[in-house]
Amino acid sequence: MPQMMSVEELEAAVGHEFGPSDWLQVDQERINQFAEATIDHQFIHVDPKAAAATPFGTTIAHGFLTLSLVTFLTAGLTPLPKGLTTVINYGLNKVRFVQPVKVDSQIRAGIKILEVRPRGRNHILMTSEVTIEIKGEKRPALIAEALILFVMARDDGKPEAN
Repeated sequence: MPQMMSVEELEAAVGHEFGPSDWLQVDQERINQFAEATIDHQFIHVDPKAAAATPFGTTIAHGFLTLSLVTFLTAGLTPLPKGLTTVINYGLNKVRFVQPVKVDSQIRAGIKILEVRPRGRNHILMTSEVTIEIKGEKRPALIAEALILFVMARDDGKPEAN
């Protein structure tokens, strides 16, 4: 369950780390489902026999599959401001796929808040560094700078319209 904070507490949390999340296994079924959803059937992801002949020795998750799991993995970690009505994925400043996630690996996330700033009336933009680590590996799977837009209630308690 995410921690609820006042806006001032959230601003004071800049530089703090939250997490890690629980581990999540990335199995072949999840990789195959992602391949179907994205129409990306490159052999390194979906053909264990062909992938065995690569330097990885097995299939690997799509980088974008790992990235797509950021929301799930960080949901319980990300502190939220009190008075929040809506959380919007506002995008990414940068993403680095540092190391591939081999099939049946376990991954988890941690976040570090980089910036919290007002953005228009009753909106707060939070920038955080998200790191997805792989169990048993020294290097992370990915590091991303993620943006979340918090929409706050107006003074009358109703959601703010854009």
